[in-house]
Amino acid sequence: MIKKGTKLYSIFTGTCPVCQMESMYTNKNPYILPDVLKINDHCSHCHTKYRLEPSFFYGSMYVSYAVGIAFAVAAFIISYVFIGTSLLTAFVSIVLTLVAFGPIIMRLSRNIWINIFMHYNKNWANKNIDSH
Repeated sequence: MIKKGTKLYSIFTGTCPVCQMESMYTNKNPYILPDVLKINDHCSHCHTKYRLEPSFFYGSMYVSYAVGIAFAVAAFIISYVFIGTSLLTAFVSIVLTLVAFGPIIMRLSRNIWINIFMHYNKNWANKNIDSH
């Protein structure tokens, strides 16, 4: 289990990177395709604004490439090395993996991207009290 308060917790759960109290996404299920990239404007707990600037998440495309490569390499190793399939079957498994995990790859990439710029703050409640 990944410990709350770490970047990995926020990345794998898709929760607010500052308070980790709620999902950044309007729909937690990444396989509801019309909603896969829809995020809330801000966190209802700590009021963190998720869109730091217009087109902020375009940078996550670079992360998405790396995450997609990781999934593809894993699919290749599992199918070709461990199972011992042919190269053609390994290629098909890579394609199927990228299609099947596409929504998860997109969300993971966004989660990684926002966690590069925002950090967990266990005292977020005190910060909000002090600012009022």
